[in-house]
Amino acid sequence: MLEKIIIYFLLFIIYSFIGWLMEVICKLIEKHRFINRGFLIGPICPIYGRGALLIILLLNPYKAKPILLFCMAIIICSILEYFTSYIMEVIFKTRWWDYSTKKFNINGRICLNTMLPFGILGCVVTYIINPFFINILSLIDLSILKTIALILFTIYLIDNILSFDIIFKLRNTISNIEKDSTEEISKKVRLIFQKRGGLYKRLVNAFPNMLSPKERLIALKNKVNKEIEKLDKLSKLSVKAKSKETRRNRKG
Repeated sequence: MLEKIIIYFLLFIIYSFIGWLMEVICKLIEKHRFINRGFLIGPICPIYGRGALLIILLLNPYKAKPILLFCMAIIICSILEYFTSYIMEVIFKTRWWDYSTKKFNINGRICLNTMLPFGILGCVVTYIINPFFINILSLIDLSILKTIALILFTIYLIDNILSFDIIFKLRNTISNIEKDSTEEISKKVRLIFQKRGGLYKRLVNAFPNMLSPKERLIALKNKVNKEIEKLDKLSKLSVKAKSKETRRNRKG
């Protein structure tokens, strides 16, 4: 039993690191610079580790049915992402990612663009990556695995404590700024945290679009106002066009 726990924990760390690496590479391609993704200080994104473990534990019986496994991986990982977003927002009063501007999204927490890759990653993990890591870990002596797991768990625990302290300070900062009810909330938050030091700056760089509930409402209001302005302009142009056409008809 202890051996299984150690193996699963090490797999969790491995997949969390792979997830972090994927995020960093994607941002490197998009922004052309290194960004330490994830809300933890270390090079891991735990949501990927949790997703991989859920796939390993729940979908192993469906190895002989790749299409079903693909679909179930999408469902499992999408549910995980949705509730992770919801729980983090409840705890920290901040939304860490928002897909509201993307098509086929559910409450801005998940969208089709991210759901389909979950199915692909689920198949890759099940058929290729996990058997590879299981084989490697099985070759290492259990006592060595225990030592490695203990060291990594200690580092992971310290990282969580430090990161949660920073995030709760972020939440309090946002709460204090929101009392002013201004549209400059995120700019003020970024400015404050940029001045506080490297760990705070890293968090702001990792999640540049994080929004508080009030700021999301303001952003939504601004978006609606812009759409109304566009419709007003189109309406005015239409009226002018009809007016010109009427004058032409009268002259004719």
